[in-house]
Amino acid sequence: MISMEDWVTIRTLKKRNSGLGSRRIAELMGISRNTVKSAIKSNEPPKYERKEKQNPDIIPFEIFINEGLFVRKLSKSRILEDIRSKGFKGSKSAFYRYCEKTKEPETRTFMPYETAPGVQAQFDWSPYTITLKNNLIKVYVFSYIHGFSRHRVYDASLSQTQGSVFEAMENAMVESGGVCQRVQTDNATVFIKNASRNNLVWNERYLAFCGHYGFEPSRSLPAHPWSKGKVERPFDYLEEHFIKGNEFESFDDFLRKLKEFQQKVNERIHSATKQKPQDLFAREAPALGDLPQTRFVNIKEEVRKVTADCLISYDGSRYSVPYLFAVKEVWLKVSKGYFLEIYSSQNKLIAKHKLSMAKGEVIMLHEHYKNHSIERGNWERLSETFSELFPEYYWMVDKVKTQKRINPNYHLTKIIEFAKYYKKNDMQNAFIFCRNYNIYTAFFIRAYLEKNASAYDIKPLGIAGSKIIEDKNINIKRSLSYYKIIGG
Repeated sequence: MISMEDWVTIRTLKKRNSGLGSRRIAELMGISRNTVKSAIKSNEPPKYERKEKQNPDIIPFEIFINEGLFVRKLSKSRILEDIRSKGFKGSKSAFYRYCEKTKEPETRTFMPYETAPGVQAQFDWSPYTITLKNNLIKVYVFSYIHGFSRHRVYDASLSQTQGSVFEAMENAMVESGGVCQRVQTDNATVFIKNASRNNLVWNERYLAFCGHYGFEPSRSLPAHPWSKGKVERPFDYLEEHFIKGNEFESFDDFLRKLKEFQQKVNERIHSATKQKPQDLFAREAPALGDLPQTRFVNIKEEVRKVTADCLISYDGSRYSVPYLFAVKEVWLKVSKGYFLEIYSSQNKLIAKHKLSMAKGEVIMLHEHYKNHSIERGNWERLSETFSELFPEYYWMVDKVKTQKRINPNYHLTKIIEFAKYYKKNDMQNAFIFCRNYNIYTAFFIRAYLEKNASAYDIKPLGIAGSKIIEDKNINIKRSLSYYKIIGG
């Protein structure tokens, strides 16, 4: 581009010397002939237009911002809050500058493609502020949609950490009973470290999660809203028919009603397929891949050693653990930002508490201290219980009674308790181990299980049907002599 001064000079020379050709003017000024011709033809002075560079922090969220502005008609402050929850690290001013320069796109037509059963699922989440007993609480609602059937699984959390996101996706696959070949996500940082089209870098921890469940990661391309294959807004119906205008007694109440709403959504006729998602899912479910034997252990956050009083400490408060795991190491995981889940070394959920909102509390369950009141004089009831659990191994009852004549009730009670936390096959192997060595005590069985038991089968960790009775008044104080014995 020539300068304003050159443009004026060219036009002045031509005007004053009509016989002066463009070639001669170009020679006099030392510029190209085409530049001279362009200047003579142009009646407008040259303008320097600086080419704007797109903010790299904005690029991964262009689709989400444009959808919020022009489709969902959300306020800019709401959209900013949403993208920050998905990992936006840019400044507030950069976001508003982008919004001011973005114009509503012209209507585009497209031809969506359909996926075969079990091929694709789409996963996303959105933050909402809900009312819990007159208090405003922020929650994050997760949506997992099967591409073929449009069958949905909703979940929610009070946090949006990577562990919470993985847990929601994991729960959806477990609830569905299988895994799709690939899962489509957006470009949030929990999934992707670099969202560039030409230099995509996946989050390493997410890749480990994908490898554990055996699905291929897939993402929506920046500035390419049709890359999901189906342009759907999974949260619009949820927001209009469930979130708005509703109040909830507690977060437990919200989770329960969210699942009830999920069932209604899957039972209504879908606008695209003209069928009920639950009916189509019956055809899709057999095509899903198998679930792994255990959950993704990397989402376990911390390890604790249980005290002799069957307690572990977390975030300033203490929580009880079944007495069988006293002085043992256990895994801790915060679920949905609301529950504290405690796992054994075999990856078995052994305790679940609601997180305390205050510091310094001691939260315990009576059942965790059952061994302090061992059944006595009730050998027949214990024998019947063992027979119901292991009818083909009833010979163990006679062996325990013969070998531990003084207190067989104690040992049989503990053996029955072990069956709550270990697989049946591992218990049976322990009985055979006892027979091989002719030792029939609870201590011998426990030692075998701790060393040889396999990881527990994968099971959903939902709260449906669970009853947690918390008692903060249990007295677990003991004399100083007791602690001296433990220490010695």
